[in-house]
Amino acid sequence: MTAKSRPLKYCGLREARFSSVVVRFGGQKGAIVKNQVQLITYVDRLCGDLKRLALMLQGPFHGLFGGVHLLPFFYPIDGADAGFDPADHTQVDPRLGDWNDVHTLSEEADVMADLIVNHISTASPQFKDFSRNGPSSLFAGMFLTYDRVFPTGAHEEELLRIYRPRPGLPFTNALLESGERRLLWTTFTPQQVDIDVQHPQGEAYLQTILSTFQTAGVRMIRLDAVGYAIKKQGTSCFMIPETFGFISTLASQAHDLGMEVLVEIHSHYSQQLEIARQVDWIYDFALPPLILHSLFARECKALGHWLRIRPKNCITVLDTHDGIGVIDVGAGTSGEPGLLEPEEIDSLVETIHSRSKDQSRKATGEAANNLDLYQVNCTFFDALGQSEDEYLIARAVQFFVPGIPQVYYVGLLAGTNDMELLARTQVGRDINRHYYRSTELEKALQALPVRKLIELIRIRNSHPSFAGTAKIETPSDRNLTITWTNDGHWTKLDVDFAKAQAVVTYSSESPANGLQGGRWESRENVDFPKVMQ
Repeated sequence: MTAKSRPLKYCGLREARFSSVVVRFGGQKGAIVKNQVQLITYVDRLCGDLKRLALMLQGPFHGLFGGVHLLPFFYPIDGADAGFDPADHTQVDPRLGDWNDVHTLSEEADVMADLIVNHISTASPQFKDFSRNGPSSLFAGMFLTYDRVFPTGAHEEELLRIYRPRPGLPFTNALLESGERRLLWTTFTPQQVDIDVQHPQGEAYLQTILSTFQTAGVRMIRLDAVGYAIKKQGTSCFMIPETFGFISTLASQAHDLGMEVLVEIHSHYSQQLEIARQVDWIYDFALPPLILHSLFARECKALGHWLRIRPKNCITVLDTHDGIGVIDVGAGTSGEPGLLEPEEIDSLVETIHSRSKDQSRKATGEAANNLDLYQVNCTFFDALGQSEDEYLIARAVQFFVPGIPQVYYVGLLAGTNDMELLARTQVGRDINRHYYRSTELEKALQALPVRKLIELIRIRNSHPSFAGTAKIETPSDRNLTITWTNDGHWTKLDVDFAKAQAVVTYSSESPANGLQGGRWESRENVDFPKVMQ
């Protein structure tokens, strides 16, 4: 995997021996989501159904998660794209429960749900009606076809300009039940037909979903694949100016219903900076590859630079249901410099393949179906060669960087690559979408890195300093220090990337309670303290 760009320039920051930046907690004014770690999970793959998940949040996960991102739980959860191709976006898959269960869960934690704005399944009632009745269907205007965007046809140059996350053009030659043959716009798979979100029928469809979410107590919505939502002739059809207007309108509708909005965009970091100014929350997708690079290269110059310029209203992740993004640190489509040099990106990808014993290579790119061009499919733990020390360093950095941290269920359990599932489905991202049995889950929770991670989560959730101000320092090219302070309370992270070691120290939770400050270390041979429960 090669990235092409001009030589990377850091405006002197690459060469800086010491620099620092001070930022306040990145939540929006009046934010309704808790400033605590959130869980990302498929309900069925972690524990079976929504009732069991609620019990887990009350039991073994008690106090760990202020919020939970429920990956698609709509009907059906096992379509062509692991639930991201709903036949009915307003129905909970009965195998998981119902909307009452979602509402019950919302009483335990802030619930985030996906609003899949770009497409809908060919198995949906709306598309079936369109397939049967063609132009006379009540839903004919809802589905995007080639001629809707290119009414007089398209030149080769226009088609090649369309930004693609996967190989080929975004069209499917479909024979409808009516006997009519149409060229459907399908950004991802032939089973996922793109919606015309600017048509009244498309707008009504999305509004119905928002209203359903509000009734069920959903506090936050994730706009899935929203960068592809607006198509316009003569453009890349990805994050064009009209897309920003669409996001703004949709976010306003969500705010009116009491919900915050998280935007999911994989793109050059300059676009992330621009988008962040216009939304509640945005993913920091550059953070995972930059942390991996720092651990592999044993230095943190690129990471330190990003921490000085990144948005503050970020949801931080190391792993998700998708792969580890590379495009987010690479060059722009017009050659804009990225956060990493091309050779650094090549080394990053090859090191992941090497440390995972080539398992990630078998799940990435042309080696697997449902592929994405700019992601490496691998669990984060295996990307680090199952190094417990490095894994805990990565989590410590994630938790201390300003924003709301999310932990993917496989990452929470220090999960390894599921090569059996990959072989069975031939879907690259399934390598990191394991189905846990109850006994397997219980055993994983007792593993040392998981127990130490849980202790770190408790520190992040309960220490009052994280509601204050963060000071980020890079005393040298190999050292990173992040200190949070708030009303006399403090928490400090010291990372030495050359030695692959992280140390967290913190003040007592309350000076009046007589407790002494605490200490947490990434090294597995160091006994970790019992911190605030």
